Amino acid sequence: MSTSPDPRLTHALLGLFPAVLLALITWQVVVHGPLLGLDARLSRTLVHPDRFSELLSDLGNVQIAVPVLVVALAHSAWRGRATGTDRWWLPPAAAAVLMALVPAIVVPLKDWTARPGTPVMPPAVGYGYFPSGHTATAAIAYGSATLLLLPWLRSPAARRVLVGVCAGLVLGVSYGLVRRGWHWPLDVMASWCLCTVLLTTLSFVLSRSTRRSSSQPPGPSTGPGSPATSSGSAERATSRSSSSSAGQV
Repeated sequence: MSTSPDPRLTHALLGLFPAVLLALITWQVVVHGPLLGLDARLSRTLVHPDRFSELLSDLGNVQIAVPVLVVALAHSAWRGRATGTDRWWLPPAAAAVLMALVPAIVVPLKDWTARPGTPVMPPAVGYGYFPSGHTATAAIAYGSATLLLLPWLRSPAARRVLVGVCAGLVLGVSYGLVRRGWHWPLDVMASWCLCTVLLTTLSFVLSRSTRRSSSQPPGPSTGPGSPATSSGSAERATSRSSSSSAGQV
């Protein structure tokens, strides 16, 4: 007899590797380890500022990414309430809280690591490039929107398209930031790791909410074959029989 894996264990394993990798990268940045040398060489190879890379990186701006999430929040709440889903407010609320946590996590990390920018960035800009805030904003906003919308898509092809668009947006922002020279590659990779942990947590919360809703006992039915309907029909039949008997007497 086959048993499905424990979803808690599955989500824990999905979040464990990126969490360990984030800790390793952060440690290398803080101690100025040898990994930064590889990071600098990769950056010199990839940096080539142009208008296209700047436009791609702009997709990680709060003014662009967050409104996309807000639309997904509203759609998820509307669909959940319209279909009578139990605790319909939980998925959009969890996604909104996760988006609010991004600056609360990223900003202290930037202050603590105080990593300088690439040679493309002017010295007057200062420090605080690790991890990439634009990458984190894009990953959480587009990723959370995807997790909210997936349950409402019936077609597997539509789900694949949605996941592909989300991945393309996040990768596009990441590429634009590195190509433009606004971030080191490790800055972007650290945000990937951080957001994978956060989105895995959100996925776990949403999956528990879905299972709890599906496990709720159905309400009393009023269809033709329901007990209530059958009882009402029996009562009406008894009443008609009594009336007929009275008329014959």
